[in-house]
Amino acid sequence: MPNLGEHLAALRAKYGSMLKPEISAQMEQQIEELRAGGIVERVLKPGQKAPPFHLKDQLGNQVSSSALLAKGPLIISFFRGTWCPYCDAEMEALKEVYADIRKAGAELVAITPQSAQNAQSYRSEHPVPFHVLVDEDMAVSHAFGVAYTMPEYLANLYKTVFRNDLSLINASGTWQLPIPARFVIAPEGTVVDVKTDPDYRYRPDPIETLEVLERMPV
Repeated sequence: MPNLGEHLAALRAKYGSMLKPEISAQMEQQIEELRAGGIVERVLKPGQKAPPFHLKDQLGNQVSSSALLAKGPLIISFFRGTWCPYCDAEMEALKEVYADIRKAGAELVAITPQSAQNAQSYRSEHPVPFHVLVDEDMAVSHAFGVAYTMPEYLANLYKTVFRNDLSLINASGTWQLPIPARFVIAPEGTVVDVKTDPDYRYRPDPIETLEVLERMPV
């Protein structure tokens, strides 16, 4: 089974060595601002009810969380977009364990603010077997407590240095993003487990999610 932690550590080392200190400082500043602003405290906690949603997937199909939960547990992974290498690493890791997730009787969806059209070329080269849902107005991200707006100083950095204009990439035309988060939802709609971190460079390993599924009553 692939080790996502090792892959992410390699990415942190790679990009950490490439970025100028002043750029790294601005990115670290925004992560600390998110922590200080209490975003983690606003994220849905185990025991709370997950809000139902209807979203279109990467193929334009309507997907209902209620319909998926009627069949078993649901894993929801919020990610920033295919422009983020850390997100891509997580999606590939989840792809590798998707068969195990299905064997456990669960389903997996990934939710992103990125428009399906914008990510079409990437997804055609890196297909995944699960639904990638587009949170067009960020309503679902807000409902789960993971949404935030990138500050202007960092938006300017992304546009000028990284050449990523999120107002053109995101379906909403805004600079809103979710902090990375992975939820495990029981069939009755209760949050069983949540892993989240304002630092986008860190993600839980899929084995942790599989272990949660194994502990859930059949």
